[in-house]
Amino acid sequence: MNYRRLGHCGLRVSELSFGSWVTYGNQMNEAAARECMAVAHDAGVNFFDNAEVYAKGRSETIMGDALSKLGWRRASYIVSTKFFWGLYDGPNEKNTLNRKYLMQAIDGSLSRLRLEYVDIAFCHRADPETPIGETVRAMSDMIAAGKVMYWGTSEWSASEIASACEIAERHHLHKPVTEQPQYNLFHRERVETEYARLYDDYGLGTTTWSPLASGLLTGKYSAGVPPDSRAAIKGFEWLAERILEPTRLAKVQSLVPIAQELGCTLAQMSIAWCLANPRVSTVITGASRPAQVEENLRALDVVAKLTPEIMARIDAIVVG
Repeated sequence: MNYRRLGHCGLRVSELSFGSWVTYGNQMNEAAARECMAVAHDAGVNFFDNAEVYAKGRSETIMGDALSKLGWRRASYIVSTKFFWGLYDGPNEKNTLNRKYLMQAIDGSLSRLRLEYVDIAFCHRADPETPIGETVRAMSDMIAAGKVMYWGTSEWSASEIASACEIAERHHLHKPVTEQPQYNLFHRERVETEYARLYDDYGLGTTTWSPLASGLLTGKYSAGVPPDSRAAIKGFEWLAERILEPTRLAKVQSLVPIAQELGCTLAQMSIAWCLANPRVSTVITGASRPAQVEENLRALDVVAKLTPEIMARIDAIVVG
């Protein structure tokens, strides 16, 4: 496993990380989650991603129970969580980044995760109704209180991130050090273009998610939605609609021969493609079985095979 700095900060994250979205509390119980985390950690993965809203808090509880039983040295791993949507319907408990919500949310997450601190806390979406300065100060205060080590954003616009950084620098507060955007062969503009100035101007790191476009880039949806896939889970019908788009399915089929030439699966090639971008600090992967974790990890061996010629052929299919 190789490790990359999270932007310009000193934290080093494994190139591949392990996330809990959809799987924890929907497809996996604590025992299965623990087994997958153990396989990942044994291979050198040190970053485990979560969020308050995942499975309405159950995802954090499952990860916390797993970490407690695994008994790893706390300094050996990184845990993140995210705040915005909330778990309750009160006016200050959902769809907000106001100070009241954030200060209560971090305590709830720490309790469910059974941790004294999280390494990274993300603002899961931007909140147009709360002044960015209020959010920046609240996140900075979490760090000052020792409940969080670093903070970041997720799916914020470049202008919102720049604003947060400038406010933090002006008032000597902790600024966001990383963004968590979607990034894959079909979703590229934000990471490659919109954020281009932020990497050098503010030292922004990226913990990218959905390298397989919610499973589309595995090729398993070519004949429809398998019953054991995340797109078949109740409440995730919107995923099936997105995945079964005919033009994208055709492009996926055209990518398969390139993966075969490289001696890997389409999924491994797609993950490796994300890692080939030096602006990516870590690629968050997901799995519901240890065998899937191991398969994803083999993407590390594919990165060196992605020559400029191969990358151009991939681009010709996806962009052309």
